[in-house]
Amino acid sequence: MKEIKQAVIFAGGLGERLKPFTETNPKPMYPVQGKPFLEYLAGQVRDWGITDIVVLLGYLPEKIMDHFGDGSRLGVHFTWCVTPVEYDTQFRLKAAEPYLKDDFLMMYCDNLCPVNFQRIREEYERNGAWIQVSVYSNEDGYTKNNVKLAEDGKVLVYDKKRVTEGLQGVDIGYALVSKQVLSLMSGENENFEAVVYPKLVEQGKLYATVTKHRYYSIGSFDRIRLTEQYLSGQKYIFLDRDGTLNERPPKAEYIRRPEDFRWLPGAKEAVKRLCDAGYKIIMISNQAGIARGVMTEQDYEDVQAKMIADLEEAGAQIEKTYHCPHGWDSPCECRKPKPGMLYEAQKDYSIDLTKCVMIGDDIRDIQTAHNADMKGILVDERYTLADAVEDVLNGRIRDTVVQEGA
Repeated sequence: MKEIKQAVIFAGGLGERLKPFTETNPKPMYPVQGKPFLEYLAGQVRDWGITDIVVLLGYLPEKIMDHFGDGSRLGVHFTWCVTPVEYDTQFRLKAAEPYLKDDFLMMYCDNLCPVNFQRIREEYERNGAWIQVSVYSNEDGYTKNNVKLAEDGKVLVYDKKRVTEGLQGVDIGYALVSKQVLSLMSGENENFEAVVYPKLVEQGKLYATVTKHRYYSIGSFDRIRLTEQYLSGQKYIFLDRDGTLNERPPKAEYIRRPEDFRWLPGAKEAVKRLCDAGYKIIMISNQAGIARGVMTEQDYEDVQAKMIADLEEAGAQIEKTYHCPHGWDSPCECRKPKPGMLYEAQKDYSIDLTKCVMIGDDIRDIQTAHNADMKGILVDERYTLADAVEDVLNGRIRDTVVQEGA
């Protein structure tokens, strides 16, 4: 597999939508939780093993360079490529050509997303792509779409103006790029993607890796609130219910009454330990009995009320509960092992799922976690929730391995 050892970050624009901040500061210096946004991007690629970062500057470059220096404080090395502020991205990239490796990661200075970098690398290699972009699925209508994809991820349409019918998903950067694409650039001061991407579409060399992880941005003030939440450092942990917190009912039966809900030994105390350690707890549960007609939504809510009351009495709480009411064979996106409930929570609370853990007693709980790039911990009678919580709080996360076909 090709080694990706370099990141190239576009960071030269005026940041008009961030005025008045950008009247005296460049956009990458916008502070989030007390740190310039660019610092988060540098930390992310460093954690992927990329320490060579070329930053394409234009507007107020000295404020960025003076703050970061050579990058050694962050464990990276910055190469600053400064061009006139009026340059568009194509001219900026052309100016950086002497610094570029044969393959590199191209990013925007205002977007942050917990993409699966290993998956992008694998698909870039497998597809023989000249550029492998990252695309947010955008099923929630978070922004306007600008791409249309084939089932194999090949980009069929790239529309910078976002007006073509049938678009599905939006390019969010994090593109693996072969240096040979520079031969497709025009000699004009134009946008790189607008010029090069349509040419790659024609040649069948532009592919996309789709992610359902929401991206976060400082591109405009209406997005910054969510970005602040995402980078707040708040810790979350996800729990299954039946068989993890309480005694699991017999197969194909359901807990329909509050009096049928019986706590497993030590479970309430384990939840309290997580709360006391600053975690917010989110519960996700399959409840197919609702679709089967053997229980109602109200039955489920009554049981939940008993569980929540018991936890409050013990000095603990669950931040929110999500449940899938659909049947075993439903094509829904929320029934575990599909990760739909995890992504719903992600959007509700601006959570970085990749830093979270799911604890459950069924292999489907672990598959659900892995399907959202999370770690999963399987519990049973011998290794209980209390044991798992002890390990989590002491930094010993036992990510359960799922065998193929399980």
